[in-house]
Amino acid sequence: MTKTTDVLTTPAPGTVVKPVHEYDDEQRAKLQTLREYAYSLHLPESDSYAPWERRWLDKPDTLPRYLRAAKWKLDDARKRIKGTLEWRREFKPELIPPDEVKIEAATGKIILTGFDVDGRPIIYMRPGRENTETSPRQLRHLVYILERAKDLMPPGQESLMIIVDYKSTTLRTNPSISVARKVLTILQHHYVETLGRALVVNLPGILSFFYKGISPFLDPVTRDKMRFNPDLFELIPRAHLDADFGGDYEFEFDHEAYWSQLIQACGIAPDGTRVAKTGLEAAASHPTGIPTAAKDHSPR
Repeated sequence: MTKTTDVLTTPAPGTVVKPVHEYDDEQRAKLQTLREYAYSLHLPESDSYAPWERRWLDKPDTLPRYLRAAKWKLDDARKRIKGTLEWRREFKPELIPPDEVKIEAATGKIILTGFDVDGRPIIYMRPGRENTETSPRQLRHLVYILERAKDLMPPGQESLMIIVDYKSTTLRTNPSISVARKVLTILQHHYVETLGRALVVNLPGILSFFYKGISPFLDPVTRDKMRFNPDLFELIPRAHLDADFGGDYEFEFDHEAYWSQLIQACGIAPDGTRVAKTGLEAAASHPTGIPTAAKDHSPR
């Protein structure tokens, strides 16, 4: 194995994206009804955030995720998506400038690199590497990484994997239950159906109380996706599994190299918007092969 600072931004060769969601006529009708409702709430075009809101609503996974989370109950789906639209207007998750949260990534406490066997981006969380005091910026950094994970999802993939590694974590570095509640609120309410798997490894007995403390705030769907000390080789290709867990990916964390690669792979501009693609890049990524006109820093 050779040490590397390269961030893995595409799935392993031969990866088949799963699960694939297919919908019957009744479900498609409900999707259309929810679409009409969501667009009735859309910000006026005069609002500077309107293009970003439309960009989110136009993504093929947005509305289906909210209906699946609501068990296809329209009233619940309407309430959920309205709540997220209001949250996104205040938080503006896709417009967080990289430099605003860069310090939070300095020690590698949250790293986005690699993909599981189903093509889900992997977020490694290591609470033992905590380097800052509790603040809103910590949550903004987490949201920034969630947005970058969504940027890196291959076509058809709608979820991600989180690995929480408690090696070297202490009572001092472990997040408080109140912070964990805020994280769960964001994940469960505003990134519905985005958590594909949550794996917890190296959990010391002294911290078992932490999961007992947050258990009441875990919805059943999230709880079902959690696994403690699973066989990681069944879930992640060896070439994408960090060597810390026995994989062949000997990732050597370098703050500047990691941060710049993530920004470049996702096309993030210094102000948090997007860097316009060149003509050839746009043609390659556009469904028709023909690029559309776009200004720098506009939603794509």
